[in-house]
Amino acid sequence: MTPQADLFFWLLARATGVAAFLALTIATLSGIALRTSVLDRIGTNRAWRELHTFSTVLWIPLGGAHLVTLLLDWTARIAPIDLVVPFDVTYGAVPVGLGTVALDLYVLVTVTGWMKRQMSQPLWSLVHRLSYPAFGATFAHAVLSGTDFSAPVVSAFAWSIGFAVVVLALARIAWGRLPV
Repeated sequence: MTPQADLFFWLLARATGVAAFLALTIATLSGIALRTSVLDRIGTNRAWRELHTFSTVLWIPLGGAHLVTLLLDWTARIAPIDLVVPFDVTYGAVPVGLGTVALDLYVLVTVTGWMKRQMSQPLWSLVHRLSYPAFGATFAHAVLSGTDFSAPVVSAFAWSIGFAVVVLALARIAWGRLPV
């Protein structure tokens, strides 16, 4: 592969990774906001529900493009098995492994989200709560492996997003959730 092609895939992997991160962030924030009693007016807002539904689907093509470009990027040295089995790569085992863990969890949460009517409410809720550690793994993956986080604007934005997720999650724990 030519150096120009490899650079292209590296840049595309970065862009699609950031875009997928933003879609997952919107899905996470809107999902928390919909069920947190502090924000009870949002829970009945149809636009917020549609935003959550849309962003939970939007991450799939963005994340898929991120994965495909990483597979094509010779610098990353990621094999197809590394997309399923975490921490087994030779290049950045922990950051890439966290990305794999996040991917596995988000796939599980997304698929079970589509199967909500076929699952019991307690089981669905338990699986859906895996989006919290999935977001944490995604954030850690981005911070540890994302070269864009050295840019002050990107770093400030990402840490602000992470802070917002933590604050909303704590608000939900402290003040409860809306009834189903």
